[in-house]
Amino acid sequence: QVQLVESGGGLVQAGGSLKLSCVAPELIFRFNTMNWYRQAPGKQRDVVASITTVGSTYYANSAKGRFTVSRDNAKNTVYLQMNNLKPEDTAVYYCNVNHGGSLFWGQGTQVTVSS
Repeated sequence: QVQLVESGGGLVQAGGSLKLSCVAPELIFRFNTMNWYRQAPGKQRDVVASITTVGSTYYANSAKGRFTVSRDNAKNTVYLQMNNLKPEDTAVYYCNVNHGGSLFWGQGTQVTVSS
């Protein structure tokens, strides 16, 4: 069982910042691209950002210019720095990895942005 543990969510005013963290098992983290997804109420779960093992990144259009994904290989941790948050960023944020063809998810962390 692969366990991904997210933290860092919370309530913030529009324009504020939050930094999410996700810790993964070492062998999973070291050899895989790590992803952040989010799911707002009544909506599908969508990718927000990804980072490969060598640090190449991908961002959804909604995240470009405001969010930064990074990874600390020494800590087996992937981060999502979110700046200039908007009410439409309100969602449960999930860490995700595709390992050996199987998808693994964290438990999610709630991000709520008030206007």
